[in-house]
Amino acid sequence: MPYVHGYTEREIRRLMEQSLILEDLLHTGTCYREGSKVLEVGCGVGAQTRILTRRNPGAFFHALDISEESINLARKLASKDNITNVEFIHSDLYEHPLEPESYDHIFVCFVLEHLHAPEDALNIFHKALRKGGTITVIEGDHGSGFWTPETAESRLAWDGLIHSQKELGHDPNIGRRIYPLLLKTGFSVPDVSPRWIYADQSEKELLDGVINHIIVPMVYSAESQVLESKLMDTDTWKRGLQDIEQVSIHPEGTFFYTWFKGVGTK
Repeated sequence: MPYVHGYTEREIRRLMEQSLILEDLLHTGTCYREGSKVLEVGCGVGAQTRILTRRNPGAFFHALDISEESINLARKLASKDNITNVEFIHSDLYEHPLEPESYDHIFVCFVLEHLHAPEDALNIFHKALRKGGTITVIEGDHGSGFWTPETAESRLAWDGLIHSQKELGHDPNIGRRIYPLLLKTGFSVPDVSPRWIYADQSEKELLDGVINHIIVPMVYSAESQVLESKLMDTDTWKRGLQDIEQVSIHPEGTFFYTWFKGVGTK
């Protein structure tokens, strides 16, 4: 399955660093009772898995991903950290035989945005949940990204990522659609909330973390698609990335972005 961010070492590092920077923002409110059986779909290299298992030591997790390389690395890292309440599974979620009503909870983070048919995936999850079970969905919305100072080149670079993801048939703005998607697939939806982040020079460490450890590597990951599609020339692309980087050290530098977190109940 095509994936706009790819599987480079830099992307792996971004996922790990991003998960820690955003832990409180995204994971606050996600608590699973002791003995719960939880499915994490699209676990990748286990960046969110490490947080989920640490914050919910009494629950047991199945963490599934389509990339065998990512799953192998996730297993290795979990073993290194002595994480014992998770089993990693290499499989395509559309083909993996999930038993009906076999999970108490399902956790899906930064996954639906990369699927051609997120409704189909949510239908699968709905069948796999027990009655009264919950699904937690976290997705970003690239249309919510704003920064100062914004240059024409930095906006072009950002839009290059958005365009590249759309060219793959995926939705980089899916965060705003969490409520209707969950409702359409049969869930009751007690809560969808924006989880926004704003950083400026009054919080230099946060601004640096968001810009240089999340945003710039995320935009950079689309480089091959952007240049191959000739959305812009190489010089404009490089200048755009540099201009986004400069936000972290510019005296007037600010950045704003919104993720959405939704909870659905069967």
